[in-house]
Amino acid sequence: MNAALLIDFGSTYTKLRAVDLDAATLIGSGQGPSTVGTDVCDGLHAALADLEKQIGKLPEFSHRLASSSAAGGLRMVTVGLVRELTAEAARRAALGAGARLVGAFAYRLTAADIAEIEALAPDILLLAGGTDGGNEVVIRQNADILANSALACPLIVAGNRAVADDVAARLADAGKPVVKAANVMPEFNVLDVEPARDAIRRVFIERIVHAKGIDRAAGMFDRVLMPTPAAVLEGARLIAEGAADTPGLGPLVVVDVGGATTDVHSIADGAPSDDGVVQHGLPEPYAKRSVEGDLGMRHNIAGIVEAVGIDELAGRAGLSRERAEAVLSALAGDVERLPLNSDERRMDGALAAAATRLAMARHAGRLKIVQTVTGSAAMQEGKDLSAVATVIGTGGVLAHGDDPAAVLAGALADDGESLRPRAPRLLLDRDYLLYAVGLLAETAPEAALALAERSFEALEREAGNGRISA
Repeated sequence: MNAALLIDFGSTYTKLRAVDLDAATLIGSGQGPSTVGTDVCDGLHAALADLEKQIGKLPEFSHRLASSSAAGGLRMVTVGLVRELTAEAARRAALGAGARLVGAFAYRLTAADIAEIEALAPDILLLAGGTDGGNEVVIRQNADILANSALACPLIVAGNRAVADDVAARLADAGKPVVKAANVMPEFNVLDVEPARDAIRRVFIERIVHAKGIDRAAGMFDRVLMPTPAAVLEGARLIAEGAADTPGLGPLVVVDVGGATTDVHSIADGAPSDDGVVQHGLPEPYAKRSVEGDLGMRHNIAGIVEAVGIDELAGRAGLSRERAEAVLSALAGDVERLPLNSDERRMDGALAAAATRLAMARHAGRLKIVQTVTGSAAMQEGKDLSAVATVIGTGGVLAHGDDPAAVLAGALADDGESLRPRAPRLLLDRDYLLYAVGLLAETAPEAALALAERSFEALEREAGNGRISA
């Protein structure tokens, strides 16, 4: 058997997927509590024991690849020039690389800014600013301020190429670990975030894996390729684009509902799909990831409740307000809690549907009618996903919930201004394989595509009431 072991060192659990590459099928799954606070080998051994319990004797693995979001993920801070321009470009680079953005700063850093950045204790800081040949002053000043700070994390310089060498040298002379990448905005309103994303992933592999202690288990796998969110994004990209001998599904969206955040990934150019619509703002990245840190199924239940209201959640779950409050309190008080009864399962579904709807509304663009000197005009803000033909749901609440299709229905457009998908096919990643598909994208792309095609479960719309069901 030509088998691969795909490992996700998660914040709570270390998860394994064993795959037969020749047959493009899932052999089995295993998991164990993540033990990054002590020795990651303990959690990995427990996950391997669980896998062996499920499938019997483990095969010889030709590939053992890993991703990680352990210990809260890749904490990142970005610094740019103008908040709406280079600072926003830096933010997009960070999210696309799988980072968890904990702070974004613009203009000249102040003493208060530096104190806040130091308190945030990022794993990586991305320093941008100025188009190529443009403003040099602010990025130089910010480099000086950062050089004199107490920060010890790696700094990625991805700003004005005219001064990038000087800026990197200034930081290196101060003893800071420095990596250079191409400018995230080389020209006004032109983005080039992929080089910065690659640099972030390299730093993750070279430094963060050591900081999280994952290298202590290095003998048990070949290498850590990337942060887990980046692996999901790469899996989505492969499924959309296909490989040499296998066509992909075309533009798609992935919704990942998690305990701390709800992430949305889209693989689509996002350009206006209707004639006469004018794009406003920065161009949207083809491969885009957004992270909604206030929409989590456990750590951030309060954010969902605040956004939609207790009455809506209670109504969707079919519970009285008093019972809904009690259930929400129990779930929020135990971040590792799985639903223990039907009330908790229904509330989990209501929370996930609300998180999906809110996260997709923030990720996708909207149409606005504006008045100009020549009359009314349609203006698009954000990414047009209305024609996207596939939406994939992943995450524990979708895989194990009572009605995953009703949750995914929240990703669909519900008004004339929304640029969310209007009539897509819905697929469920019930076996949590998207990260594994992403890890295999370079090594065995054809097998990874076939694995996704055979494993994802189609969900269909019920006639009559507009609901979605399996």
